[in-house]
Amino acid sequence: MAKFGEGDKRWIVQDRPDGANVHNWHWSEKDCLPWAKKRLGELLQNIRIIEGSGGLWISTTKLDSVTGEAYVNVRKGKIIPGYELTVKLSWEGEAKDGEGNSLGKATGKVDLPYIADENADEAPELKCSVLDEGAVGQRLRQAFLATGKSMILERVATFVKEISQGGPVKDEIESKIVPKVDTAGSKATRSEVKVDTPGAPTGKEPVTIAKTKEGFKTISLTERFHCRPRDVYSTLLDENRWKGFTQSKAIISKEVGGHFSLFDGAVTGVNMKLEEDKLIMQRWRFQNWHDGLYSTVCLTFEEPEIGVTIVKLTQTDVPEEDRYGNATVVENTQKGWKDLIFHKIRAVFGYGI
Repeated sequence: MAKFGEGDKRWIVQDRPDGANVHNWHWSEKDCLPWAKKRLGELLQNIRIIEGSGGLWISTTKLDSVTGEAYVNVRKGKIIPGYELTVKLSWEGEAKDGEGNSLGKATGKVDLPYIADENADEAPELKCSVLDEGAVGQRLRQAFLATGKSMILERVATFVKEISQGGPVKDEIESKIVPKVDTAGSKATRSEVKVDTPGAPTGKEPVTIAKTKEGFKTISLTERFHCRPRDVYSTLLDENRWKGFTQSKAIISKEVGGHFSLFDGAVTGVNMKLEEDKLIMQRWRFQNWHDGLYSTVCLTFEEPEIGVTIVKLTQTDVPEEDRYGNATVVENTQKGWKDLIFHKIRAVFGYGI
């Protein structure tokens, strides 16, 4: 991992008099270690691990230290976190008998020796020690590991997610997005559009989405496969096959109204309509799109001759820019369908062209 401040000087923008780095086009770098110390303290201090279960009371107390480095690089809205941290915190516990009498107390340490961007998808190593090596101390230590380890790692995962989204610069990045203007120099008007989004967070009712009149495109692709329609249809709705040909995590419902999550959560949505071996229609979005924006994906499967399947993709309401001002959304989405989905299916399952 490159050290903070050692980025490529050709892309790092020195402070301008007006403080501007429009669309974060150039490389900007933010030291996030102070924020990391504060945020990890908020997440890991004073966690009640066990409260009375089995006659035990265990909780974390204070964050002893956070050492290492943490920073976030941003270029044209793309967030690139870098961090290597060692975290140490203290815990305390007490054991009581059935009548509430104390059997003993103990204190200990928790050591997370390596929290780093290179293992962001893995649970970091956690070591737990106790200062009292007696029976009560060992009992409390084992109870801490059995119950508290997952609680600590869950909070570390929250930190990892937050820094991957920009940490202390997330709000700053979003505030610098420059709104589009029309030819007269005024801001693009916005209209309220009713969109039926099955499985939306608020329920099954339609939700209101603020949507610009312009700034959206439609993607159309036609792909040919040497297989039966059911082969491609079932592949697109099988999370295990998705994991196989994309080498990424996927959660896919095969029910109308069911949710899906693709490419490690980068793409999410809801199944709107499913006709076995004929049609897949979905609400579909990238996580870096503006909140509330969904495109509509329609995949049809035709078999003009036995053993030949024609897949037609139409994706409407694809925004031209993401929430960070990147104007490559349509291009990247179309390329993703061709290179990361259709071509990968052929390569892995041998469906030919």
